[in-house]
Amino acid sequence: MPWLLLLTLLSDLRPQNTADLHRRILAIIDARGAEVGLSLLSLDGGSGIAIQPDKEFHAASTMKVPVMIELFRQAEAGLLKLDEPLAIKNEFHSIVDGSVYQLSVDDDSDAEVYTHIGKTMPLGDLCEAMITVSSNFAANLLIERLGVENIKATVARLGAGGMHVLRGVEDQKAFDKGLSNSTTAAALGVLMLKIAAGEAVSPKADAAMVAILKRQKFNDGIPAGLPAGTPVAHKTGTITKIHHDAAIVYGPHPYVLVILVRGIQDQKVSAALMADISREVWKEMSR
Repeated sequence: MPWLLLLTLLSDLRPQNTADLHRRILAIIDARGAEVGLSLLSLDGGSGIAIQPDKEFHAASTMKVPVMIELFRQAEAGLLKLDEPLAIKNEFHSIVDGSVYQLSVDDDSDAEVYTHIGKTMPLGDLCEAMITVSSNFAANLLIERLGVENIKATVARLGAGGMHVLRGVEDQKAFDKGLSNSTTAAALGVLMLKIAAGEAVSPKADAAMVAILKRQKFNDGIPAGLPAGTPVAHKTGTITKIHHDAAIVYGPHPYVLVILVRGIQDQKVSAALMADISREVWKEMSR
């Protein structure tokens, strides 16, 4: 869905409240000196705020959201089954020349999938690892199984043109040529909104994806600014000086909040920035 069309749907908050929240968020960002893209979308078609929504950022692990959507789309279409076993082999192919590269467990956020090398794992279990503990190994296995072109087609179908999934993780040759996955806050917001509305694949498949996102283990960003116990389905992404969080927050008036941060070395500082923004958004959206 084009960003301008989304803006026409977002009018629930009184204009003065929207403007005040916008100012408070900008003050938080300015105090940290970071570059931030933000998309706030109400699930009931109400309030919304955008800050640099179309600015491109390295996607980091937020690109795993469209990978998950494509997995469930293919399962819905009968092209695969979530309990289908996949051979676990640490061997991937660069998009530059097809040469083989491997991932290192020391550079990954999870070691569990590596213990299955030479064995198999169900596709659904790989998806769980990819989202909840952000396993790069699981992501690369799924990307090669699903096909990058299929993932791109699904992103386009959902109207999230600012999300560009080119490759798996740690393809150094591609990185050296500037070929990296990227996203905008607007595009990631569209994908999360589609999942929340049951429109990414189907109501049943999307509910299953929400359940996975709710099991996210890294909660120092958007969830840290919410009252304890608030249900939140989200996906994070971090690399050097990049820290993102994209969330569906189930408060009195549910909403999607995407915060993309670039330029802060210390992830504790960038996490605090996101938590502070999240806290201000919650105050306004829970009125």
